[in-house]
Amino acid sequence: SLSLANFDNTTDGSGIPNMDEETTAEEIIKGTDPALYLAIAVVCFAVIFVFIQIRKKRKSDEIDSFFSNLDGDKFNLQLPGSVDEYYEVKEKCEKAGWEPGQSSGAQPSPHHRALAQALMKRCIDDIPIVTHIQRESPGMNKLYSQSMCSVKQWKSYQAAEAMVSAEV
Repeated sequence: SLSLANFDNTTDGSGIPNMDEETTAEEIIKGTDPALYLAIAVVCFAVIFVFIQIRKKRKSDEIDSFFSNLDGDKFNLQLPGSVDEYYEVKEKCEKAGWEPGQSSGAQPSPHHRALAQALMKRCIDDIPIVTHIQRESPGMNKLYSQSMCSVKQWKSYQAAEAMVSAEV
């Protein structure tokens, strides 16, 4: 049987246990709330989750930028500089009095010779562009007919093909 005298040492009459300083410190150290551990775990999980999401977005952006940069650049062709040179020579010859279709007799005039050389240089410089378009034409037509290339790439190819056709 329990007596009231046993409880006098443990309470001060108000029902609050009497504890000396040593017991209080042990209880505080032992009594770390499990909710604190749960909160730390949730914060760590959230930080890891955000880090993984940012990394996924970066990789996705890198892949998207790679394909967007790749799309259509193959046919971003420029005419060679000899095309401009030909038009400069032609303009100089016309200023000097030469007219297109003018016959110079047995000996070609210096203007006729300069224009012929500029035109030949222009034709030679156009050969790599023409062969590139001819080589890519069957493949691009097949890819487009099977819907395996983007509209941007197809339009880029068509523009390059039209430019080469106009040059030839």
